[in-house]
Amino acid sequence: MSGQNLPKSIEDLPRDELVRWVMEGFRRTLMHYGFWFREVQNRVGFDQAVRIEAQAGDQALGIILKRLSSILGFALEDGVPKRLKEMNKEELLGLIEATSINWIANDGVWFQAVEGPFGMADAKHCNDICWSSFSPYEALRIKKLLDMPESPGLEGLKTALGFRMYTRINKQSIHEIDDGSFIFRMDECRVQSARKRRGLADYPCKSAGMIEYPMFASTIDSRITTECVGCPPDNHPDEWYCAWKFTLAK
Repeated sequence: MSGQNLPKSIEDLPRDELVRWVMEGFRRTLMHYGFWFREVQNRVGFDQAVRIEAQAGDQALGIILKRLSSILGFALEDGVPKRLKEMNKEELLGLIEATSINWIANDGVWFQAVEGPFGMADAKHCNDICWSSFSPYEALRIKKLLDMPESPGLEGLKTALGFRMYTRINKQSIHEIDDGSFIFRMDECRVQSARKRRGLADYPCKSAGMIEYPMFASTIDSRITTECVGCPPDNHPDEWYCAWKFTLAK
C-alpha cells in the first residue's frame, strides 16, 4: 500500500480490516500488561511485583470483562461470564485442559520463533530465563488461590504440583521416600511425546528444569531443596521423562 493510499483514521477502514484491528487491540493489551509487570519487577523486585499484579490483574480483568460483556452481549455473574457458571464440571475441566494446551502451545511458538533465526542455544537461553520468572509466579498464584500458609511443607508442595498448568496435559506421579522427602516424576510429557512420535530425540530440557523445579519448590516453602534424579539429555527409563527429589530441611 503506497503512502497516498494509506487510511487517515481507523474510521476509514473497511469492515474486514476493522475486525483485524479489534484483534490487534487485544494483542497490544496483553503485551502492555507484560511490559508493565517486567518494569515493576525491575523497579521493586519480583515478590512485590507479583503482589501488585494480584491487585492490578483482578481490577484489569474486571474492567475488561465488564466492557466486553456490554458490547458483545454476554452476561456477567459475580464478575465472570455467566456461561462459565452454567457449565458442568466436565465442561469446565475440558476448558481448563484447553487453556493449558494453549499455554504450552504458546511456549512452543515462542521457542520456535527464536530458534529459527537465532538457533537452539539462544532459544534455550530465553526459555530458561522465562522459567525463572514463570515458575515462582505460578507457585505464588497457587499459594494465594489455595490460601496456603507461608511454609506449607512437603504436603503443600505435593498439593501445589497438582495445580500447575502441566497437570491437565501431562501425566505425573509422586513417590514417597520418607517423612522428609519424596520424588516427583513426569511420566508422560506432551512435548517429549510429540517429539517421540516424530522420531526425534528427547528435547534436552534439564537446563530449564534446574531452574523451574527448585524455584517452584522454594517459593512454596523456602526450606525445600531440589535434586534432579534425571532429565533429558540424561538417560531415563521408559516409565518417565524426568524425576525430581524434594527434601524438607531439618
